[in-house]
Amino acid sequence: MLVKEWNELPEYMQVEEVRPYYEILRKKKGQLILKRIFDICASLVLIVLLSPIILFFSIWIKLDSNGPVFYRQERITQYGKVFRIFKFRTMVNNADKIGNLVTSKNDSRITKVGEKIRKYRIDEIPQLFNVLIGEMSFVGTRPEVQKYVNQYTPEMYATLLLPAGVTSLASIEFKDEDEILERYTSKGRETNEVYVKEVLPLKMEYNLKAITSFNFIKELGTMISTVVKV
Repeated sequence: MLVKEWNELPEYMQVEEVRPYYEILRKKKGQLILKRIFDICASLVLIVLLSPIILFFSIWIKLDSNGPVFYRQERITQYGKVFRIFKFRTMVNNADKIGNLVTSKNDSRITKVGEKIRKYRIDEIPQLFNVLIGEMSFVGTRPEVQKYVNQYTPEMYATLLLPAGVTSLASIEFKDEDEILERYTSKGRETNEVYVKEVLPLKMEYNLKAITSFNFIKELGTMISTVVKV
Protein backbone atom coordinates (compact mmCIF):
# COMPACT_ATOMS: atom_id res chain seq x y z
CA MET A 1 0.00 0.00 0.00
CA LEU A 2 3.01 2.31 0.34
CA VAL A 3 3.24 5.08 -2.22
CA LYS A 4 5.66 4.40 -5.07
CA GLU A 5 8.41 6.75 -6.15
CA TRP A 6 7.11 9.57 -8.34
CA ASN A 7 8.84 8.29 -11.48
CA GLU A 8 7.33 4.83 -10.93
CA LEU A 9 3.76 6.10 -11.17
CA PRO A 10 1.85 5.58 -14.43
CA GLU A 11 2.73 8.42 -16.79
CA TYR A 12 -0.78 9.86 -16.77
CA MET A 13 -0.53 10.25 -12.98
CA GLN A 14 2.75 12.17 -13.13
CA VAL A 15 1.02 15.55 -13.42
CA GLU A 16 1.28 18.60 -11.21
CA GLU A 17 -2.35 18.27 -10.09
CA VAL A 18 -1.49 14.94 -8.45
CA ARG A 19 1.81 15.95 -6.83
CA PRO A 20 0.37 17.76 -3.74
CA TYR A 21 -1.61 14.66 -2.78
CA TYR A 22 1.42 12.46 -3.47
CA GLU A 23 3.60 14.53 -1.12
CA ILE A 24 0.99 14.32 1.64
CA LEU A 25 0.84 10.53 1.48
CA ARG A 26 4.63 10.13 1.32
CA LYS A 27 4.83 11.65 4.80
CA LYS A 28 2.38 9.11 6.22
CA LYS A 29 4.29 5.86 5.72
CA GLY A 30 3.57 4.60 9.24
CA GLN A 31 -0.16 5.15 8.97
CA LEU A 32 -0.27 3.48 5.56
CA ILE A 33 1.46 0.40 7.02
CA LEU A 34 -1.02 0.37 9.91
CA LYS A 35 -3.89 0.70 7.45
CA ARG A 36 -2.74 -2.38 5.52
CA ILE A 37 -2.20 -4.46 8.67
CA PHE A 38 -5.70 -3.57 9.83
CA ASP A 39 -7.16 -4.47 6.43
CA ILE A 40 -5.59 -7.93 6.52
CA CYS A 41 -6.53 -8.74 10.11
CA ALA A 42 -10.06 -7.29 10.04
CA SER A 43 -11.02 -8.78 6.68
CA LEU A 44 -9.79 -12.23 7.71
CA VAL A 45 -11.75 -12.14 10.98
CA LEU A 46 -14.90 -10.87 9.26
CA ILE A 47 -14.72 -13.51 6.51
CA VAL A 48 -14.67 -16.21 9.18
CA LEU A 49 -17.45 -14.64 11.26
CA LEU A 50 -19.68 -13.89 8.27
CA SER A 51 -19.12 -17.18 6.45
CA PRO A 52 -22.61 -18.52 7.43
CA ILE A 53 -24.20 -15.35 6.02
CA ILE A 54 -22.12 -15.60 2.85
CA LEU A 55 -23.21 -19.21 2.42
CA PHE A 56 -26.88 -18.40 3.07
CA PHE A 57 -27.05 -15.63 0.47
CA SER A 58 -25.01 -17.66 -2.01
CA ILE A 59 -27.67 -20.40 -1.92
CA TRP A 60 -30.53 -17.88 -2.06
CA ILE A 61 -29.09 -16.14 -5.12
CA LYS A 62 -28.64 -19.45 -6.97
CA LEU A 63 -32.23 -20.45 -6.21
CA ASP A 64 -33.62 -17.05 -7.19
CA SER A 65 -32.22 -16.70 -10.71
CA ASN A 66 -29.86 -18.20 -13.26
CA GLY A 67 -26.24 -17.09 -13.16
CA PRO A 68 -23.21 -17.02 -10.86
CA VAL A 69 -23.36 -16.12 -7.16
CA PHE A 70 -20.78 -13.37 -7.49
CA TYR A 71 -20.66 -10.40 -9.82
CA ARG A 72 -17.01 -10.06 -10.97
CA GLN A 73 -16.92 -6.82 -12.93
CA GLU A 74 -13.53 -5.29 -13.79
CA ARG A 75 -12.77 -2.16 -11.78
CA ILE A 76 -9.76 0.14 -11.35
CA THR A 77 -7.71 0.38 -8.15
CA GLN A 78 -4.31 1.73 -7.01
CA TYR A 79 -2.05 2.99 -9.84
CA GLY A 80 -4.71 2.19 -12.41
CA LYS A 81 -4.48 -1.56 -11.88
CA VAL A 82 -7.43 -3.56 -13.19
CA PHE A 83 -9.00 -6.07 -10.80
CA ARG A 84 -12.23 -8.02 -10.60
CA ILE A 85 -14.46 -6.97 -7.73
CA PHE A 86 -16.38 -9.48 -5.62
CA LYS A 87 -20.04 -8.60 -5.08
CA PHE A 88 -23.13 -10.71 -4.62
CA ARG A 89 -25.00 -10.71 -7.93
CA THR A 90 -28.13 -8.60 -7.51
CA MET A 91 -29.13 -8.32 -11.16
CA VAL A 92 -29.91 -10.69 -13.98
CA ASN A 93 -26.92 -12.44 -15.51
CA ASN A 94 -24.91 -10.23 -17.92
CA ALA A 95 -26.84 -7.14 -16.82
CA ASP A 96 -23.93 -4.85 -17.72
CA LYS A 97 -24.25 -5.98 -21.34
CA ILE A 98 -27.94 -5.09 -21.61
CA GLY A 99 -28.02 -1.70 -19.93
CA ASN A 100 -26.09 1.10 -18.24
CA LEU A 101 -23.04 0.52 -16.05
CA VAL A 102 -24.65 2.50 -13.24
CA THR A 103 -27.92 1.39 -11.71
CA SER A 104 -30.89 3.71 -11.34
CA LYS A 105 -33.87 3.33 -9.04
CA ASN A 106 -36.40 0.67 -10.07
CA ASP A 107 -33.94 -0.83 -12.58
CA SER A 108 -35.74 -3.75 -14.25
CA ARG A 109 -32.54 -5.82 -14.23
CA ILE A 110 -32.53 -6.15 -10.43
CA THR A 111 -33.64 -9.59 -9.21
CA LYS A 112 -36.07 -10.22 -6.35
CA VAL A 113 -33.37 -11.25 -3.90
CA GLY A 114 -31.12 -8.55 -5.32
CA GLU A 115 -33.56 -5.84 -4.32
CA LYS A 116 -33.43 -6.97 -0.70
CA ILE A 117 -29.66 -7.43 -0.72
CA ARG A 118 -29.01 -3.99 -2.18
CA LYS A 119 -31.30 -2.28 0.34
CA TYR A 120 -29.06 -3.33 3.22
CA ARG A 121 -25.75 -3.23 1.27
CA ILE A 122 -25.29 -6.97 1.80
CA ASP A 123 -23.98 -7.26 -1.75
CA GLU A 124 -20.80 -5.51 -0.56
CA ILE A 125 -19.80 -8.26 1.92
CA PRO A 126 -17.80 -10.38 -0.57
CA GLN A 127 -15.45 -7.41 -1.12
CA LEU A 128 -13.77 -8.62 2.06
CA PHE A 129 -11.88 -11.00 -0.23
CA ASN A 130 -10.64 -8.06 -2.33
CA VAL A 131 -9.49 -6.32 0.86
CA LEU A 132 -7.69 -9.41 2.13
CA ILE A 133 -5.59 -9.81 -1.01
CA GLY A 134 -4.81 -6.09 -1.22
CA GLU A 135 -6.88 -5.05 -4.23
CA MET A 136 -9.07 -2.88 -2.02
CA SER A 137 -9.04 -1.31 1.43
CA PHE A 138 -11.88 -0.83 3.90
CA VAL A 139 -11.80 2.93 3.34
CA GLY A 140 -10.98 4.60 0.04
CA THR A 141 -12.41 5.86 -3.21
CA ARG A 142 -15.02 3.47 -4.57
CA PRO A 143 -13.57 1.64 -7.60
CA GLU A 144 -14.90 2.73 -10.95
CA VAL A 145 -14.97 0.90 -14.27
CA GLN A 146 -12.40 1.97 -16.85
CA LYS A 147 -15.06 3.86 -18.80
CA TYR A 148 -15.50 6.35 -15.97
CA VAL A 149 -11.83 6.52 -15.01
CA ASN A 150 -11.24 7.69 -18.58
CA GLN A 151 -13.43 10.69 -17.71
CA TYR A 152 -11.27 11.74 -14.74
CA THR A 153 -9.70 15.18 -14.65
CA PRO A 154 -5.92 15.20 -13.95
CA GLU A 155 -6.58 15.99 -10.28
CA MET A 156 -8.94 13.04 -9.91
CA TYR A 157 -6.07 10.66 -10.74
CA ALA A 158 -4.76 11.40 -7.24
CA THR A 159 -7.43 9.02 -5.92
CA LEU A 160 -5.49 6.20 -7.58
CA LEU A 161 -2.53 6.74 -5.26
CA LEU A 162 -4.28 4.44 -2.77
CA PRO A 163 -6.28 1.22 -3.15
CA ALA A 164 -9.98 1.54 -3.90
CA GLY A 165 -12.22 1.27 -0.86
CA VAL A 166 -15.34 -0.53 0.30
CA THR A 167 -16.62 2.69 1.84
CA SER A 168 -15.76 6.38 2.11
CA LEU A 169 -17.28 9.70 3.09
CA ALA A 170 -18.50 9.98 -0.50
CA SER A 171 -20.18 6.58 -0.22
CA ILE A 172 -22.02 7.73 2.89
CA GLU A 173 -23.11 11.03 1.36
CA PHE A 174 -24.23 9.33 -1.85
CA LYS A 175 -25.79 6.24 -0.28
CA ASP A 176 -28.99 7.03 -2.20
CA GLU A 177 -27.19 7.56 -5.50
CA ASP A 178 -29.84 5.70 -7.48
CA GLU A 179 -32.46 8.19 -6.27
CA ILE A 180 -30.22 11.11 -7.25
CA LEU A 181 -29.84 9.66 -10.73
CA GLU A 182 -33.58 9.12 -10.94
CA ARG A 183 -34.25 12.83 -10.33
CA TYR A 184 -32.22 13.70 -13.41
CA THR A 185 -33.22 10.81 -15.68
CA SER A 186 -36.91 11.45 -14.97
CA LYS A 187 -36.38 14.74 -16.79
CA GLY A 188 -35.10 12.95 -19.88
CA ARG A 189 -31.36 12.93 -19.27
CA GLU A 190 -29.30 9.77 -19.92
CA THR A 191 -28.00 7.86 -16.88
CA ASN A 192 -24.32 7.66 -17.86
CA GLU A 193 -24.23 11.33 -18.81
CA VAL A 194 -25.78 12.34 -15.49
CA TYR A 195 -23.31 10.21 -13.54
CA VAL A 196 -20.22 11.64 -15.28
CA LYS A 197 -21.31 15.29 -15.26
CA GLU A 198 -23.33 15.59 -12.05
CA VAL A 199 -22.50 12.80 -9.59
CA LEU A 200 -18.86 11.85 -10.19
CA PRO A 201 -17.41 15.38 -9.72
CA LEU A 202 -19.21 15.79 -6.39
CA LYS A 203 -18.07 12.40 -5.13
CA MET A 204 -14.52 13.20 -6.12
CA GLU A 205 -14.54 16.37 -4.03
CA TYR A 206 -15.05 14.17 -0.96
CA ASN A 207 -12.44 11.63 -2.11
CA LEU A 208 -9.74 14.23 -2.75
CA LYS A 209 -10.43 15.95 0.56
CA ALA A 210 -10.06 12.58 2.30
CA ILE A 211 -6.53 12.25 0.90
CA THR A 212 -5.47 15.70 2.11
CA SER A 213 -6.65 14.84 5.63
CA PHE A 214 -5.70 11.15 5.57
CA ASN A 215 -5.51 9.67 9.06
CA PHE A 216 -5.93 6.02 10.05
CA ILE A 217 -7.99 6.81 13.17
CA LYS A 218 -10.23 9.05 11.09
CA GLU A 219 -10.82 6.15 8.71
CA LEU A 220 -12.00 4.00 11.60
CA GLY A 221 -14.58 6.71 12.24
CA THR A 222 -15.68 6.52 8.61
CA MET A 223 -16.20 2.77 8.97
CA ILE A 224 -18.35 3.29 12.07
CA SER A 225 -20.36 6.02 10.31
CA THR A 226 -20.96 3.64 7.40
CA VAL A 227 -22.45 1.00 9.69
CA VAL A 228 -24.65 3.58 11.46
CA LYS A 229 -25.80 5.62 8.44
CA VAL A 230 -25.75 3.21 5.53
